[in-house]
This record gives sequence, C-alpha cells and structure tokens, in this order.
Amino acid sequence: MSQRYIKKILDARVYDVAIETPLTNARLLSDRFDNHIMLKREDLQPVFSFKIRGAYNKLFRLSDAEKAKGVVAASAGNHAQGLALSAKKLGIKAIIVMPKTTPEIKVNSVKSRGATVILKGDAYDEASAYAHELVKSEGMVYIPPFDDEEVIAGQGTVAMELLWQHTSPLHAVFIPVGGGGLIAGMAAYIKYLRPEVKVIGVESEESACLFEALKHNKRVILDEVGIFADGVAVRQIGALPFEVAKDCVDEVIKVTTDEICAAIKDVFEDTRSIAEPAGALAVAGLKKYVAREGINGENLAAVVSGANVNFDRLRYISERTETGEKREAILAVTLPEKSGSYKTFVQALSQRNITEFNYRYSDVSGAQIFVGVQVKQGEEDRKELVSSLRQDGYPVLDLTDNEMAKLHIRYMVGGHAVSINNEKVFRFEFPERPGALMKFLMSLGARWNISMFHYRNHGSAYSRVLMGVQVDDSDLPEFNEMLDSVGFRFWDESDNPAYKLFLGC
Repeated sequence: MSQRYIKKILDARVYDVAIETPLTNARLLSDRFDNHIMLKREDLQPVFSFKIRGAYNKLFRLSDAEKAKGVVAASAGNHAQGLALSAKKLGIKAIIVMPKTTPEIKVNSVKSRGATVILKGDAYDEASAYAHELVKSEGMVYIPPFDDEEVIAGQGTVAMELLWQHTSPLHAVFIPVGGGGLIAGMAAYIKYLRPEVKVIGVESEESACLFEALKHNKRVILDEVGIFADGVAVRQIGALPFEVAKDCVDEVIKVTTDEICAAIKDVFEDTRSIAEPAGALAVAGLKKYVAREGINGENLAAVVSGANVNFDRLRYISERTETGEKREAILAVTLPEKSGSYKTFVQALSQRNITEFNYRYSDVSGAQIFVGVQVKQGEEDRKELVSSLRQDGYPVLDLTDNEMAKLHIRYMVGGHAVSINNEKVFRFEFPERPGALMKFLMSLGARWNISMFHYRNHGSAYSRVLMGVQVDDSDLPEFNEMLDSVGFRFWDESDNPAYKLFLGC
C-alpha cells in the first residue's frame, strides 16, 4: 500500500507555489534535552502551513474539464488557504465553505487569495455537507483535505526534503496528526528509504483519532473532539492515511493542551516564530518521548506544521505555558486568618517565586488562598512543595491539573455566597460568534435563577462558561433534560473541590 506513493511523491508538483522549507537546529531545545533536535519549518510556507503542498498537487493533476468546473472544499483553516492560493495560481474558480465559527482572520485570508467564501453551520460537519451539495448541484470538483492520494503525495514531499537535508543517522521523526494526510505521505516515504527511522505521530488527547484507530485496528469515530488544536480537530482518521499508518507508523503519542502551550513557547524561543497549537504538536510529542525513553545524543526531527494562530489566543497560551512545562504549581491553601500569616507562608515556600495570589476575606475561621508557585521542571519539585507545606501544617489541595480551576476559578476568587441555596455548577462550551452568548442565555430559559456566571473567550472557535444555578433536587431531572435540549457540551462541576473551597455555599 505505502510503496505506491513513492513515485507519486517524487513526481509531486508542489514547488510552483510551495517552498523548500529549512530544517533548522533547535539549539535551546537540544541543550535542554541533551539531543540534537531539528525543526522542519512548514510554518514558513506562503500560507504558513504545509497544506499548500497537497492542495496544489491535487489541483494540478485535475483534467482540463475538471478545472473548468471549478473546485469546492470545506475547511476552517489551513486547507482553505492552501486551496485558495493554488486555485488562484492555476486560474481555477474556488469556493470554500467555512463554519460560521471560523475566526475572521482566516475568512479574510481565504478571500484575499481570490476564493469565494460561504459561511455555513456552526461546525465542520455542516460546512462539509453543504460543500458536497454544491458538488451535486453545481457540478464542481470536491478537494478533500487529507483522504486523497494526490493530497497525500503532496504532503509527502516534506519527508523528501527532510531526508535530503539530513543525511546522517536519524532516530525519529515526529509528525502532527489530524486527518492523517501529512503523516501518511511522510511515513510512506521515510519507511521506504530509511526503514530504521522511527515515525511517531503526535495527537492532541482531545482528538486522538489515529491513536484509537491503531488501538482497535480499525477506523473509529470519536464521540467528540476538543478544539484548542483546531488544525487537527478531526473525529475520524482518513481511510487512505490509515492504511499507510498501519504499516508505517511506529507509535502515536498523545499530548495535553498545557503541553501544547509549552511547546509553542519552545518553538518561539528557538525560532522567534509563533506556531499554532496544531503546529507545535510534534514538538510536544518529542519532549514527551525523550522524557519517557531517557535517550540522549540522538538526532530527532519535528515538523512545525503551521503558524495560523489568532493573536487573541496568545494570552491563553501564555497563561497555560508554565503549567504545561511543569514549572508552576496551582494550589489551594488554607492560612490562619490572623496578622502575619502571609509572611509566614511565603517563608515556607523556601525561596520559590509566587506567580499568582488570589484571596478575599470570608470569615475568621481561616483564609482560603488560590496561589501559583514557580517550581522546577517536572512533577517531583511540585510534589515536594505540597508535602513540605502539609508538614508545616497547611491544608493544601493541588489544583494544577484541575481544568475548571485554571479556566475559571483563578479569575473569580471573591468569597463564598453564604445566602445561596441549592446551587448547582456547570461548565459549558459553545460556538463563538456574534450573538452566541445571548443565544446561550436565552436557551436556558427563565425558570431557574442564575447565581454565578463567568464567561471567557480566549480567541478560539468556542467559548467557555462557568455557571451556577439554583435548582431544587426535585427539579433536577427536568433541569438536566433542559440542558440536554440546549445542545451545548457541558460538565457538572458541583462537586469540584476548587468550587467548594472558593465559591461554594
């Protein structure tokens, strides 16, 4: 299966629009992890993503009759931009169907490259369905983002460049995985020419479709996907990529949102460029692999696949970087409510820097603080800190891995609501677009009283809400039925210890 791609990759037509991207030495990462680490800089392509390769190769291979019909695709990002530029270069009419939740910067980027943009639906599936309707009604040619031989061959040219740029021994290549077009093309080429080189896929743990497919030895459809790394937020690996991956991919590593944020910082410090979350996946996986295997002195390469990040997201990424690097502990600590307690607590931190301190007076029994503390990289120093504070008599709860605490509580510390009864707490995610917050509030109805509300948009396609609502236990079945009918993803956080410590009744 994989060998038939080799000639296609060698014959792929990409350099009319794409460039041969450099394989740069990541000096700081290499020094830190005691390995020679290289970055394949696909973020430097004209559309700031590798997607231009596959899109152009596919369009170039169309017949004259197909080109005359025009092309259509559904995409919320990099495939759309690559296809738009490719179509402009070849003089082909292009329509891109994008979800209404697509950030304006990406919509404008596609329009500026000459394509027509149609906004349809709140998610990719709805946009894709409409694109296929256009194929039937207008006779246009659909250009898939990853599940196509010519697209895969175009992406495979990344590996072709990498292997002629680095001819010395190579331990492993780390490749981000969404629908699988990039890893299929690269893995087929690498394993054919250099079978000793490990090909390691990296996925967000919120959209690990290849990991699950390899685990079950068949393609599976994920129930839901997270959208932080939107460039790889795919529910099912492509059929053609999976056939290659089964034979050519050595393993898939899953990484967290915090680990991705830390990798974005790593790429920036070595290149002074800002990778998008999906673009930094491979670096996050490389770091995890090195820590797990304990290797040193090896040559390792990671593909920085794109840099189409919204400026609005940088605040959120920066906030999560320290925890992603395991350099910050987020703690809930109870101090005696008396003069001098804060000074004594700081002394107990043994010269560690405080990165955040939130407190509001509640009562004389004790002061509940939300505190961030700088620790050494890794989990050992954090555990030692927690243990040391407990030995000093401080009640401590480690919230470093508590998603609600990091997304909401740290901005809400203001005291307990002593007069609120029957409060239930829920965390929501809903599509971000003009009027979305109002629609969310209206859909909840007016029967139950909202007792707490925190809304946060960090520049992604979805926003997060933490809401407290007064619901009698007898009304819970009806209330839960209402939540299900609203149609937004939600989590019941009523028993979350961070809520109970800082905001609960």
